[in-house]
Amino acid sequence: MKFRIPFAIAGALLLTLAGCGADIEGPESASVAAASSDPLANPPVGEWLMGGHDYTAQRYSRLTQIDASNVSQLGLAWYDDLDTYRGVEATPLYADGVLYNTLAWNITTAYDAKTGAKLWTYDPKTPREYGRYACCEPVARGLALWNGKVIIATLDGRLIALDKDSGKPVWTTRAFPEDSQYAYSITGAPRVFAGKVVIGESGGDLGARGFVAAFDAETGQKLWKFFLTPNPEDKLDGEASDAVMAMMRKTWADTGLWRQLGGGANPWDSFAYDPALDLVYVGTGNSSPHSRFYRSNNEGDNLFTCSIVALHGKDGTYAWHYQMNPGEEWDWTCTQSMISADLTIDGRPRKVLMQAPKNGFFYVLDRKTGEFISAKNHVFQNWNEGFDAKGRPKTSDKVRYGTDPVLVAPGPGGGHNWFPMAYSPRTKLAYFPAYQSEFVYALQPGWKPQPFRSNSGWGGFTGEAGKKRAELMKQAGKIEKTWLTAWDPVKQEAAWKVELPRHGNGGVFVTASDLVFEGTTKQTFAAFNAKTGKVLWEYPTQSAPVAGGITYMLDGVQYVAINAGWGGGAAQIERGAGIELPRAPARLLVFKLGGAKQLPPLAKADPIPNPPPVRGTEAQITQGAQLFAETCAVCHGQNAIGGVKDLRHMTPETHAKFDDIVLKGLYLEKGMANFSDILSPEQAEAIHDYLIARANEDWGRD
Repeated sequence: MKFRIPFAIAGALLLTLAGCGADIEGPESASVAAASSDPLANPPVGEWLMGGHDYTAQRYSRLTQIDASNVSQLGLAWYDDLDTYRGVEATPLYADGVLYNTLAWNITTAYDAKTGAKLWTYDPKTPREYGRYACCEPVARGLALWNGKVIIATLDGRLIALDKDSGKPVWTTRAFPEDSQYAYSITGAPRVFAGKVVIGESGGDLGARGFVAAFDAETGQKLWKFFLTPNPEDKLDGEASDAVMAMMRKTWADTGLWRQLGGGANPWDSFAYDPALDLVYVGTGNSSPHSRFYRSNNEGDNLFTCSIVALHGKDGTYAWHYQMNPGEEWDWTCTQSMISADLTIDGRPRKVLMQAPKNGFFYVLDRKTGEFISAKNHVFQNWNEGFDAKGRPKTSDKVRYGTDPVLVAPGPGGGHNWFPMAYSPRTKLAYFPAYQSEFVYALQPGWKPQPFRSNSGWGGFTGEAGKKRAELMKQAGKIEKTWLTAWDPVKQEAAWKVELPRHGNGGVFVTASDLVFEGTTKQTFAAFNAKTGKVLWEYPTQSAPVAGGITYMLDGVQYVAINAGWGGGAAQIERGAGIELPRAPARLLVFKLGGAKQLPPLAKADPIPNPPPVRGTEAQITQGAQLFAETCAVCHGQNAIGGVKDLRHMTPETHAKFDDIVLKGLYLEKGMANFSDILSPEQAEAIHDYLIARANEDWGRD
């Protein structure tokens, strides 16, 4: 990358000459990839040029001006109202006095990083109908920077490079075709590794075939592509994955809905890179459909679902893989943060790759060979009975569900979800938000997939199975807990935990002054002692910051920046539980020592309107409940509780416009697509009848 190298080097020298060296930890704590001349491997100390900070993805900053002795003096330097209640999950980036940020629908803004003045805003006009393809809201988790360009990946599959000074497009290309047979979308951040833009895609929950692709960061030209499940037509694709197509194919049944729904393994968030090895690490997603019975006749490991796959950066060819969950069927993903570090294990120096995926374990692998070194659960789990000599998990038969409901831990929310993890080379600890949960899984008898809907194959919601599910879910609620966890990857044990009130606590970063920063579901942004977990500072943000924060230095002053915008998958769980807190619209918040800005008071929530009387027959309401679960629950919550908009709380005016909203796209610009292609007027009416019944059922309870 040559984003602004001469100024970066000069800036670092000026800071040292000006006597600010005490605010920066020495070179002994530099990145494990520091020997590389690529500034993304060893960025200027006061900058934050990529989501993980550098190629190690440790989210570790060597800045020390803010420390335990003065962090209590942090105050708001400036903020920007982002004019959305959608989830804001992006890690901002900082270079050369400018802060870059992106929101839902990929709207991207450059700010003067000292004052907050907007320098430019670019709206790629992402089609709002793509909101229906996004599992967990039309979020964007970040940007990439390269050689004077800001690179965005849009929900509808475009890669766009913008001029860093003007915000004008330099080049545009597509990661997937507009007319794809699959419901692809992109919610993850693009990454630049040695001049290549690497991106994956979402869509596995609806039914899609996962792939990762690399593009030239200067031109947008496609360089290579690697599919992560076999070609459903049993042929080659003419891509880098062809060389291992036969290996993948052996792990799938000859028959099964994977041929129709693509198999999944979509790499929707995390990638990592080792410049010395020129290996790109791809974290893959859940299977599609979720249920292995329908997907692959209960046969095979189903590569490369829920795996880490290492590819050669130059051409995308296969190097190695490790599969966390062979035959995955619980909506577990391995798309969570992957961190490189050098550790001493059993007296040997090891170059490792670390990950805490959804399945509740913390893994340490050799990042050159993929060799399994160790793994240990950090939350309660009941699926794994141990590992064999090669590190293959021994999956308990008790969690392989049929039509009879079974209780599995963790649940689909995962022991650790996408919220970014951090690692400190000083404390030798990894830091991440953990979630302990259970969930009831069962097959739906006679299930058939539906286009562009959530396609899991899960059932057990009615009759005797439904009664058993209800009892098991009561049991599941007893173990639910969340923590900020500090994990020792060598000892494979927790160094400390700080209990937090609800699932969905945000991404983490850590500094050389031994501070850990995290947004919490108390609607605060907090600093913890990295060695003990003691809370040293907490700021009320009026919304839960789920994104990863950053820190940067400008004119000798250290700043801390975070997006506070509650939303995405964690918010769905919160809203679905009916315990969501009143909140402000999303904001970008930037702090410094002595900052004196104040947020306006939180506005009072509107009263919940009276529901109209129940009008549908029992059969219509039952039909509406099934259609809602298949079509609407992704955005509007299970059992119609919460969601992006709580539809139990519709006003009389909204009820009157219901058909226009659902079947004519009246609110398309707000992200509510036209569903007339998959819903008939009678089906829309049944959903409306169900929502009215649910509003009356819960009236007065919240």
